[in-house]
Amino acid sequence: MGDSMTRSTIRRRRPLAVGLLAVLGLVGAACSSDDDSAPAETAPTETAPADTTPADTTPADTTPGDTTPGDTTPATGDDEFSVFPSLPPATGEPMTVGLVNTEGTPGLDFPDIRLAVSEAFDYLNEHGGVGGRPVTLETCTANGSPETSQACAQELTGKGVELVLVGLDLFPDYATYTAAGVPVIGMLPILPGDYSADALFITGGNATTTSAMAAVAKDYFQAATVGIVSADNAGANGTLASLTASLDKAGIAWTSVKGGDNETDAGYQGLMREAAADNPDLLVSLYSDAGCIGTIRGRASLGIEIPVLTTSLCSSADVLEQVGDDALGWNFVGASTQEDTPELAILQEIMAPVLDVEPEEVDSTALGLGGLGLVMTMTVAVLANRIAADGGEVTGASIYELLENGDDDLYSWPGTTPLDCGAAPAYPAVCAFEFPASEYIEGGEVVTIPGLEAVSALEYLP
Repeated sequence: MGDSMTRSTIRRRRPLAVGLLAVLGLVGAACSSDDDSAPAETAPTETAPADTTPADTTPADTTPGDTTPGDTTPATGDDEFSVFPSLPPATGEPMTVGLVNTEGTPGLDFPDIRLAVSEAFDYLNEHGGVGGRPVTLETCTANGSPETSQACAQELTGKGVELVLVGLDLFPDYATYTAAGVPVIGMLPILPGDYSADALFITGGNATTTSAMAAVAKDYFQAATVGIVSADNAGANGTLASLTASLDKAGIAWTSVKGGDNETDAGYQGLMREAAADNPDLLVSLYSDAGCIGTIRGRASLGIEIPVLTTSLCSSADVLEQVGDDALGWNFVGASTQEDTPELAILQEIMAPVLDVEPEEVDSTALGLGGLGLVMTMTVAVLANRIAADGGEVTGASIYELLENGDDDLYSWPGTTPLDCGAAPAYPAVCAFEFPASEYIEGGEVVTIPGLEAVSALEYLP
């Protein structure tokens, strides 16, 4: 492993639940067919030649300036992310917020997003609201078709919402929202058109996650060659296309091996064996859930020592409890050390009813898309509180405007990821471009890799 990753100076590193921001692989799997594909031994292999031209990895200056907290509701500084328990119930003018989410369709059923957003607003209404304003949440369910997304846009704008939040919606009707003057803030972009839509997303989806993976591969592992394993379905193939485009931009040669959505143990072993056949510098797994378990066990059973890079999905407690120290050598983009913080306590209180567990049982590394809904909602509240503390009028439009045009001291809740909407001209709707990277260490702990607390995705965006 190399140590050449250039470190950027970022204030307020809170190692909490950052794995929530790298879950698009779950979306890809959910949007795919449930049918099993052919076993790994018969899957096609793709390769790309290496580009030996070194890339410039010098990051932009992202050091935020000094700020001063407000008198009552802290709008800047560390406390703006943990202030909520000290705030009284909201008593200002009620605010109506819309939520569009996809539910009830096989492979496209995400009620956890709606439940997390609803619970978060219930919590906020008892703890300061959104900039002092209590929120009434109007929800509308899409089913993965353009017609239902359009119907939701018409329904919500007809109800006079000030702001629309997008949970998971494959076909948001941006034109209707724009015509009605209703701003849109989303969890993450799904399809290519989302990246340049008239909306703002607090995470970057496939493009930023896979670009950060390419940065870790090149600048930390100093990899010249990579072997990739992934499922052969529409969602996974989209993720793979983003990754290979980023690897191409980084000048890294790659080999891709595709398997089924659900392989046998022998199938996962075959995938890992074929990906490692040419002894690449690094392996990358794009599997999630059971695929994480299968590929981790497959590599260990074969005695492969090549390090592996994957997403935070494979760092969940559910996965690691199954595989134990077979996960040695695995590294995770989007996951970091979890520590006891005030923000963790807030997260556990809000998510406990969603998961139907006690607060102390909530695992911040295994919240999936519901966790992203929580992050989106709490980020809106942080922005609104800052506006209120600065004496501004809190509206859906002013929250959107701050997110779009704010200074260099904006972070998504819980304060770990800088928000810089439009930092990549080709992705004007994306607001977050940094990820931590972590590694599994003996005994079951996942810890942030020194120097990889904030890996920029900007350099290798496809």
